[in-house]
Amino acid sequence: MGILNLTPDSFSDGGKFNTEKTALEQTYKMLKEGAEIIDIGPQSTRPNAEFLTAEEEIKRLGNVVSSIKKEFPNALISLDTFYAETVKFGFNEGIDIINDISGGHYDEKMFDAVAETHLPYILMHVNPSYETMHDKIKFADIILSVNRYFSEKTAELLNKGVKDIILDPGFGFGKTVEDQMKMIDEVRYLGFGKFPLLIGISRKSFIYKPLGRSPLDINEETQKLHLKVLQQGAKILRVHDVAAAQKTVDLFKSGSV
Repeated sequence: MGILNLTPDSFSDGGKFNTEKTALEQTYKMLKEGAEIIDIGPQSTRPNAEFLTAEEEIKRLGNVVSSIKKEFPNALISLDTFYAETVKFGFNEGIDIINDISGGHYDEKMFDAVAETHLPYILMHVNPSYETMHDKIKFADIILSVNRYFSEKTAELLNKGVKDIILDPGFGFGKTVEDQMKMIDEVRYLGFGKFPLLIGISRKSFIYKPLGRSPLDINEETQKLHLKVLQQGAKILRVHDVAAAQKTVDLFKSGSV
């Protein structure tokens, strides 16, 4: 899954791809490098990011989804939003997957919108409000806490008729460095093996801050962690650097590691 931020304020690539032309160019580059899913984000969720309404997200999306679909009809598009209204707009534009960082917490109509579209839904573990999403919580047992959350939320989704669910443990959202490294080490225990697991650790601070590096200077370390989670059954990697991740996927598939 290649990340396409349409935002002016994302932490590592803000403003680079927020026109229709640059978005199409970046989509072409990522697909050529091996991406199978393009994850379009109209709103940054980094700490202290600008908060947008659904209307502002929709305005920022413009014709980008339909243009990508027209230009690259075989590309799968996921829409990164926590608003039901943005989901409905994206559905009409041709999205294939809903990627909701909020787990339905930030918009009470989200799960109903997901059920109406019949699209696959990425359920992420996160703190229960927008204001607290980055508040560091020291969990007694991070694996147990994340799995309890997944159990409750998937039951709610299944009850509404949503069957195609992908789980995201929520790296970079309200967790200590120690807990995130524990999740990396114990990915195999997340999600009960019932649903595919998506891992999004690309350019996350729990990797670069302890090393005293920048988000753009941790590719080697990130790929080692990508390989580790693939070996434990992770199915989707959400990444900024598609070419490097593709090499890691190829290495994993070759069985030589």
